[in-house]
Amino acid sequence: MRIVIDTNVLYSALRSKKGASYRLISQLPCNTFQIMLSVPLYVEYQEVLLKGKLLERYSKQEILGFLRYFCKICIHQEIFYLWRPILKDQKDDMLLELAVAGDCDYIVTHNIKHFKGLEQFKPKPITPNEFIGLHGGSL
Repeated sequence: MRIVIDTNVLYSALRSKKGASYRLISQLPCNTFQIMLSVPLYVEYQEVLLKGKLLERYSKQEILGFLRYFCKICIHQEIFYLWRPILKDQKDDMLLELAVAGDCDYIVTHNIKHFKGLEQFKPKPITPNEFIGLHGGSL
C-alpha cells in the first residue's frame, strides 16, 4: 500500500504526542505501507514545520533532523503530469499529483473536505485515525 502524508499530519504529530497523527508517525518506518514524497511536498514540510509554535518545542536542527530521517524512509516520486487546477487549494493539488504519480491508495490528511470530488482518481482521502483503523488499530 502506498500513501501520501499531508503536512497537517506531520505538524499535528510534532505538536502533540496524543492522537492518531503521532501514533502513525511514531511507528515509522512500517513495512505495511510506503510513503511517497516529492520535492515540492518536502519543501512545504520545511516551510510549515520551521515556523510558528513548533519552534517553541523543538530547535530548527531537531526539525530538520526529523525531516531528513522522514525523507530517507520515503519513496521519492517525480511528477511528470500536473492535474491543476482541480482542488481549491494549490497545495492540495500538489498532494493529488503526487498520489496519482505514485499510484497511491490514500492521501492521509486532517482536511478530508479539501479533497471532495476526486472519485475519478484512485487515491482516497483518509484521516490518520481511519488509516490506523485499516490496520486493526495497530501499525
